[in-house]
This record gives sequence, C-alpha cells and structure tokens, in this order.
Amino acid sequence: MTRTLVVAPQWIGDAVMSEPLLAALAARGDQLTVAALPWVAPVYLAMPQVGHVLEWPLAHGRLDWAKRRRIAAGLRGRFDLAYVLPNSLKSALIPWLAGIPQRIGYPGEGRYVLLNRRLTSPPGRPPMVAFYAALAGQPALANALPKLFFDPDVLRRVTDAAGLQSDAYWVFAPGAEYGPAKCWPASHYAELARALQSHSGLPVLLLGSGKEATLCRQIADEAAGACRVLAGQTTLVDAMVLIAAARGVVSNDSGLMHVAAAFGVPQVAVFGSTSPEHTPPLSPHARVLWLKQELKLDCMPCFDRTCRFGHYRCLTGVAPSRAQAALGDAVLQGH
Repeated sequence: MTRTLVVAPQWIGDAVMSEPLLAALAARGDQLTVAALPWVAPVYLAMPQVGHVLEWPLAHGRLDWAKRRRIAAGLRGRFDLAYVLPNSLKSALIPWLAGIPQRIGYPGEGRYVLLNRRLTSPPGRPPMVAFYAALAGQPALANALPKLFFDPDVLRRVTDAAGLQSDAYWVFAPGAEYGPAKCWPASHYAELARALQSHSGLPVLLLGSGKEATLCRQIADEAAGACRVLAGQTTLVDAMVLIAAARGVVSNDSGLMHVAAAFGVPQVAVFGSTSPEHTPPLSPHARVLWLKQELKLDCMPCFDRTCRFGHYRCLTGVAPSRAQAALGDAVLQGH
C-alpha cells in the first residue's frame, strides 16, 4: 500500500475541490494523510477516504523555516509519495526536507528543485477539480462532483446542541474573505431573510468567521427577528454540519458555498466580480445568480477585491425576490 501525503490548499473552497483527487487515490489503494493549515484541516474530516489529518501550525505568508524543518524531521521515512496541491514554494518545502521519494505538483513559484515529478501548469484559470485531478493522471475526474459526508450521529449532536432540527432552518453565509466585490449587499440578505421566515416560518442562521460577525449582526438587525447570528461562535466543523443539515443555503462565492455544494444541499450562490465558469458550486441542487449576460458589463468578471468603479452593480442588481425564487426551485428539486 502506498503511503501518500497530500499537502492541502490554503483555502476552504480549494480544499473541497480536492476531494475527487483524494477519492481517486484512495480507490487505487493509497493510504492517505492530509497535511493542512488549521483553518482548512476540518474540511478533510468530512472526507472518509482520508485516514489521518495533520494540522501544520504555520502562519499564512510566513516562511517559518525552523518550524518547517522540525515538522519535516517528524515525517522522515513515513511516506512514499507526496502531492503538493498549492503552487507556493513554501508548501513544497516540507516534503522536500522530509526526503519523501516522489514529490508531485505544478512547478509554481521557483520550486523546480523541490519537486521531482512536475506537471505543466494549464493556462488561464482552469476548473479546480480538473486542476487537482490532473496531478494523479485522472483526466476523467474533470467533471467529478466533490462530496463531503458526516455520520448522522454527528449531524444530530450538533443540531441538538444548537436547539435545531435538520431541514428546519435556512443558512446564509454572507461573507467572503476575498473582499466586498464578492459580497451581496447586507440589505438584500436581510430582505430575503424576512421573506423566507415569513413564508416558511423557519429561522435563518448566519454563519461565518469572527471577522464576519459585524456584517451578520447588521443583517440580523435589518431582518427584524428572522435571523440568528452564529458567525464566529462555531467551529468550522460545526458550521459545516449546520450547513449539511439545513433546508437550504444562500451565499456569495466563498468557501462555505463549496461546502454546501459538496453536501448536496439546495443552494443559491450569488456571483459578482468572480466567475462561475471558474469556481461554480458543483451540485445539481445549486442555482447560480450571475448577471454578466443581463447587465452587459464589460468588466465582468474583473476578479477585483473592490469595484474599481464603485457601483457594485453586478451584485446590487441581483434582487432578493430573484434569490428567493431560485432557492425555492432548488429546494423543490432537492427534496
């Protein structure tokens, strides 16, 4: 059995997109260990094919040379093969320092020596599932749908602790680490929350990181009692469980959007500056709202963090009523 180390991507959405690669490696008999930064590692707990998850306590953007050497020393002799999914030099250092015999990845930023099996990087912005699957020579996985799974007992434990029942609440994930050019307006989320609560009688949970708690409180204040703010109050694992057990999810293009898709939850994803042609929610129960064809804005997609023109029309133009209709369609098809 091949002992395989997978160095995980640095962002939640990319971690979800790596699931088809890991499923293929496990299917061929690899014994999988995933090494991930602390804020990404919980995603791999929802992938049953992963035998072990190692949290590497490394700061984003820092070399931490001494710490990487210590981690590498603990890995020596434990693995036959390493897949390095991020393209950074730093991500390839530990497998190289650990002397893992085969180190596979894209050339990336100046790491030619660190990898001994290098694939040519595809041009442009390829779909991420295909980007990762190609590392294992699995082109057939290009159209695979990532899948996450939690045992029903885990779902029951977390929903019971929150005083909730599965399929009896909505989830909004209104934040996005990337910047405001990805974020549907708070007022739109609040209007949608009021409409959903009025129509269904079900509460809306607002999930996200501690950085997004202020945004979520703003939405809750405008939504007149329709929302419950849990941003910054849950672990990532519990947030994932609450998404998995929700009746439906509404989000921006974000990591939690990909989590919802991988659990197959009915969802609506609002896109603005980014493109669903590059990072769509990969689920038959997802509905994407992107106004490129309707607005005829030459700047879409710009991939900017903030709107260079200051109007954010690509986001403000998505009406809450339209999101409600799309979510209703997704729920109808998904249940």
